[in-house]
Amino acid sequence: MTVAIGASWPVAPLRAQPQRQVFPLPGTATSPPAAVAPAMAPATVAPAVDPGRGFRYRLGPGDQLRMSVFKVEGYEAEVEVLSDGTINLPRLGSVPVWGLTLDEARRRITQGYDRYLRRPLVYLDLIAARPVRVTLVGEVQKPGFYSLTQGNSTSNLQAGGQAGGGTVVVNSGWPTLIDAVQRAGGITAVADLSSIVLVRPAAAPGGAPVEFRFDYLSVLMAGSATVNPLLYDGDMIRIARAEGVQPSEVLIRTASSNFAPDTIAVTVVGEVMSPGLKQIRSNSPLVTAVMAAGDLNQLKADANFIRLLRLQSDGTIASSRLRFDPAAPLGSANNPPLRNGDMIVVARNGWTSFNERLSQAVAPLGPLLNAASLYNIIRQGP
Repeated sequence: MTVAIGASWPVAPLRAQPQRQVFPLPGTATSPPAAVAPAMAPATVAPAVDPGRGFRYRLGPGDQLRMSVFKVEGYEAEVEVLSDGTINLPRLGSVPVWGLTLDEARRRITQGYDRYLRRPLVYLDLIAARPVRVTLVGEVQKPGFYSLTQGNSTSNLQAGGQAGGGTVVVNSGWPTLIDAVQRAGGITAVADLSSIVLVRPAAAPGGAPVEFRFDYLSVLMAGSATVNPLLYDGDMIRIARAEGVQPSEVLIRTASSNFAPDTIAVTVVGEVMSPGLKQIRSNSPLVTAVMAAGDLNQLKADANFIRLLRLQSDGTIASSRLRFDPAAPLGSANNPPLRNGDMIVVARNGWTSFNERLSQAVAPLGPLLNAASLYNIIRQGP
């Protein structure tokens, strides 16, 4: 019998709050669980093991099965679980298998054939698993619904809305949590890798889902051990937003990891040598973007008036005034880490603005001044 690590089926509306399980780092203490409703038992802290252990693959629409009866001809069949969760078998017709394990489905088929055969020995194999459908929310470049298939696949790890570029990521085997994050374009610049939550539906209809929390930031910073869990059909991945300003070391480590897109796209306009859309590495500082645009125009730019425009999650645009300081450390007020879609506007200095306004003011008088000068020359003579 071939059994793959697996999935769960759609469940009825939840009637209880999700249980929370935390994966602490080895050798560290874990804070007590948050308070829960009185009707529920307090959540227990799970050991740092793969949350997939103990789960059984359950059949659902799209699974392909092979069925046969030992030493009985004419009962072989290769079928696919239909959208209503049934399969069509010889003599039995439609048999519901949605939500059953392979063993449970085999026993149900055996009970059906008991009416026609004496002690039938049924074989049931899973020959092709359905895609793993997961949901990603929070601080990823492209949140939404994804179908991940088993086997070799490729995805382009790039920031949302970016034109071209990025890193091609090759995935193989059963999809994991990291594969799903990469499929969604990687994390954003404000993602909190210390709080990635996997929400898994209950194994039984109507049960409460279970939450597993992973701290991948400690893995990047200190090399601590953790797991990269296999995903099941119906899982949801939630990545929290980091609170406050993150240290520069955290930004650099996160940007160089495979959680983040290789490059982001920012626009630099105004008094720079080469304005336009620029591709820079994730979490690069403002100074890097200005240098990518050829540096400031030393004759026209005002280094004390740099405007950073950023689109917020609520649709508003945040505007902040900065001072161009190449020596400012990453994460400081004048050299913040950039996000995908940021726009940098370099203002003109006062002298350049005055000259241009003066030129515009006297431009209509240019033909009159030329004619008056010619009249004076003719009138005065040599």
